[in-house]
Amino acid sequence: MSTIAHLIDGERFIGEGRRADVFNPSTGEVSAQLVLADAATLKKAIASAQAAYPAWRNTPPAKRAQVMFRFKQLLEENQDAIAELISLEHGKTLEDAVGELKRGIENVEYACAAPEILKGEHSRDVGPGVDAWSEFQPLGVVAGITPFNFPAMVPLWMYPLAIVCGNCFILKPSERDPSSTLLIAELLHKAGLPKGVLNVVNGDKEAVDALIAAPEVKALSFVGSTPIAEYIYVEGGRRGKRVQALGGAKNHAVLLPDADLNNAVSALMGAAYGSCGERCMAISVVVCVGDAIADALLDKLVPQIRALKVGPGTSRGLDMGPLVTSAARDRVLGYIDAGVAAGAELVVDGRGYKVAGHDKGYFVGGTLFDHVKSDMSIYTDEIFGPVLCVVRVASLEEAMELINAHEYGNGTCIFTRDGEAARLFCDEIEVGMVGVNVPLPVPVAYHSFGGWKRSLFGDLHAYGPDGVRFYTRRKAITQRWPKRQTHEAAQFAFPSNG
Repeated sequence: MSTIAHLIDGERFIGEGRRADVFNPSTGEVSAQLVLADAATLKKAIASAQAAYPAWRNTPPAKRAQVMFRFKQLLEENQDAIAELISLEHGKTLEDAVGELKRGIENVEYACAAPEILKGEHSRDVGPGVDAWSEFQPLGVVAGITPFNFPAMVPLWMYPLAIVCGNCFILKPSERDPSSTLLIAELLHKAGLPKGVLNVVNGDKEAVDALIAAPEVKALSFVGSTPIAEYIYVEGGRRGKRVQALGGAKNHAVLLPDADLNNAVSALMGAAYGSCGERCMAISVVVCVGDAIADALLDKLVPQIRALKVGPGTSRGLDMGPLVTSAARDRVLGYIDAGVAAGAELVVDGRGYKVAGHDKGYFVGGTLFDHVKSDMSIYTDEIFGPVLCVVRVASLEEAMELINAHEYGNGTCIFTRDGEAARLFCDEIEVGMVGVNVPLPVPVAYHSFGGWKRSLFGDLHAYGPDGVRFYTRRKAITQRWPKRQTHEAAQFAFPSNG
């Protein structure tokens, strides 16, 4: 059985430490063993990053960008190999894995603009013979902790931008599906990244706590569940670190009576059941304004949900693969049971779903509830599975009150042809990312990604302009050269231009 190592100082490193099994979720079988980082491994990775930092910080941004240009090309050339690793360990379909990688590559493209995004600001003659400017300087050694559901894309949200800003990066990927993340990091070294600028350490909570505690690590980026996001934010902040921690979600789609129903149904199918619902931007609640549109929605949704093509992720032409682990499957099944017990109408039941030849895989079929109430756990909690809930309300205002009252504020969308209603929704909804007839409003790489309320801990969102601000600190410089052979009297009043 293969052993998945760390990547430290540009080389694979086994080291000592506990071991964890990595599973193929389509079969339920162990596919590899992962070495979990111990204290000595973390110390080695941090020392490697510290040693590489002075030279990398002083490398011109244009040369850093050249590495990213080569990296982008290598990612595109190795797209199929990366997608297959994602599908083998995560379970998502190959097509979905390719889509994930392409969205990650967009962030590499943004990082290629390092000379532009790192330009400071300059003002001449802010006072007599006085010039002032500001510049962006790196933080030093920074770290990222990334989730299982996007083993390629989310790390690419973080380290390409951190690295072109002049930092050295330590990545702790999910222990559930680390192989694609490791391959991508090796491709970056093949593109010419100096040793030590990016180190990958596999691990669990022990490794996370070590990164939080390490004084050498100046900033932490995290994407995952809200309880862990809050923990990292509190513990990192207590130690003086800069932290951006993206947490959970419960994303609502509002369906107005005037919506283009056929297109809305197609959008909702992909947004609710793509990647088996294991997306922080998945739509898990449809808020229908009026019974007529709700009934019409169900008439179109139900046959499409029952027709979903579900199977092992590495097969072509599927709509959905398995959930990532047996625990994830059992958690989703528990929520379906709870929804039934609470009195919601189970319209399509995904429990007991079997795939021929893959009886031990972690499969759950597409599931649909109607007449869901806001006090039910299937409404309040992030299920992270292929479960869609329909809530019925009487007005757009009631729908917005429902969404604004929820503890999460990650993403939302509205389906309508009414520009006035869409504008009101965009203005008044208390959610960080909003779509109008767009079910997954994930910002492009030159904007920034992040929710509101308990979906984000920290002031700065991920990637884009906020990512540059997070991975740098601004230094303001004011400069004056007095004329030669002149003497100026001391000034005791606070200096101003008045």
